[in-house]
Amino acid sequence: MEPQLLHTVTGQVATVVIRHPAKRNAMTAAMWGSLPPLLETLAADPGVRVLVLTGEGGTFCAGADISTLRGSPLEAQRLAVAAEEALAAFPGPTLAAVRGHCVGGGAQLAAACDLRFAEEGARFGVTPAKLGIVYPSSATRRLVSLVGPATAKYLLFSGELIGTERALRTGLVDEVLPAGELDGRVAEFTGILASRSSLTQAAAKEFANGRTDRDAHWEERARESGDTSEGVAAFLERRTPRFS
Repeated sequence: MEPQLLHTVTGQVATVVIRHPAKRNAMTAAMWGSLPPLLETLAADPGVRVLVLTGEGGTFCAGADISTLRGSPLEAQRLAVAAEEALAAFPGPTLAAVRGHCVGGGAQLAAACDLRFAEEGARFGVTPAKLGIVYPSSATRRLVSLVGPATAKYLLFSGELIGTERALRTGLVDEVLPAGELDGRVAEFTGILASRSSLTQAAAKEFANGRTDRDAHWEERARESGDTSEGVAAFLERRTPRFS
């Protein structure tokens, strides 16, 4: 089967699936290059509120397809960084649903999502030290912000894989689900996210990602949207809010 990124939209949730079964969903240069325009298309869809990234079958993503690094590793890394940054910049909440191996470029993509839910038995690793690759500064900073400098150094220096117990303890993942329960929990939680105020989520995402100079902008947006009034009214009237 041709390596590719598949996508579906169900309700208000878009799901992007990494598909390269011959190489445990490793990302080719073409796949890295196709992710930013796909995300741009989904972000422009007013019906899409939440994005899920996952892998086909029992593996999330085994990293970059090493065969594509032989010719131009720097170009391959440039494509990976562009894909990572496009994912991090997606306007709505993003969630990585992880089964099996989430390694190298796969971990890079998962870390660029806002949240990570994993099935028990998943394995995580950041492996550039095994290939003599300098991990990008943007990806390194993002990893440090998730797990702290000590764990980030452990992962980057050694290239060793860790399991879900340590990933949960260090903050690399947010929830770990028993086998067979990941899809149901992801569907449940993305439904919760889609029901909440996108205004609150967008502002919180921007602030959490380090942008701290736009309080006045978001205060104005809040006044214009009427979400605060609607949220308070719905709470007092014991009904589901209808956010703009």
